Amino acid sequence: MRFCICLFLFLSGWKAIGQQPQWKTDNVILVTLDGMRWQEVFSGADSSLLKQQSALKDSHIKEKYWRNEPQERRKLLFPFLWTAMASQGQIYGNRDAGCKVNVTNKMWFSYPGYHELLSGFADDARVKSNDKIYNENVTVLEFINRQQGFSGKVAAYTSWDVFPFIINDKRSGVYVNAGEVTATGPLTEKEGLLNSLMPTIPNMIPEVRLDAFTFYYGLEYMKKNKPRVMYFSFDETDDFAHSGEYAAYLNSAHAADGFLNALWDFVQSDVAYKDKTTLIVTVDHGRGNAPTEWKSHNSKIAGADAIWIGIIGPDTSAKGEIKEGQYFQNQIAPTIAELLKLSYKPVVPSGKPIVGALKR
Repeated sequence: MRFCICLFLFLSGWKAIGQQPQWKTDNVILVTLDGMRWQEVFSGADSSLLKQQSALKDSHIKEKYWRNEPQERRKLLFPFLWTAMASQGQIYGNRDAGCKVNVTNKMWFSYPGYHELLSGFADDARVKSNDKIYNENVTVLEFINRQQGFSGKVAAYTSWDVFPFIINDKRSGVYVNAGEVTATGPLTEKEGLLNSLMPTIPNMIPEVRLDAFTFYYGLEYMKKNKPRVMYFSFDETDDFAHSGEYAAYLNSAHAADGFLNALWDFVQSDVAYKDKTTLIVTVDHGRGNAPTEWKSHNSKIAGADAIWIGIIGPDTSAKGEIKEGQYFQNQIAPTIAELLKLSYKPVVPSGKPIVGALKR
């Protein structure tokens, strides 16, 4: 009898231990490229759109990004995604190959998309515009910032100035540096230079900081403060697409890929992050499929609900391009929490973690 009881206790204990996530991830970095279409991510430059340039023409655009094979084109446009991330992580959303990623909100534009992405659920009743209204819902960033060991270790650097409202910085306690806000406090040499440069460089995008400033300000913040959860949101791809500036759209996408490469190089060289950080890259919404509609996105534009996701980190197996399955934007927030060994359960039913991206 004693043997049976001991065996039962042993097996019960083994099961309980086995159910606990054993992730190596201690930190998560989330990066979004506003309105970046899945078509260019998986097939590179679109020949039917290359001539759609007006004020921001680039005569070398075809030379830079066009090749006959889609896999060559996409690697020219996104070298980091299709070298490091494709060989060491996973990329979801190639609809031509059979893998779909969709938003679940019914709006198909930015604030509702970022809300769903960061909260894990859509709220079409209250989140239905891009107006600067403080988010009544709690995002996963706010949730994480409330947990032991994470307070003051969650930050966001964003190009769009609406993010203090989306993340609700007043209530959440999450540090949000958005729009054309400079660095404050004791400055590093690079921060001082960025503060001097930003007001002097022409910016044709109102209420949006150029992505290079967002990235380098955020990188300096990471070096100084070592946040455990960091969010970068880049915006130029969406703004240039709305203007019909296809060359500028591609150039900004390529620059953002360079930021990802520099960010991952830093992560792998810093003792606080090396081999214990997961990087997730995604978007807030898609864009129109047709050559006449790629500039736009809303619930009336076919394809504007189609998005993509890339993940690389110590707990994500190297499966490369995922070629089957249906995934959703509302799975990103719970995946972030799961990687950090936190149980994220909003009052509103949310998406489930992307199991295939978690190596048990």
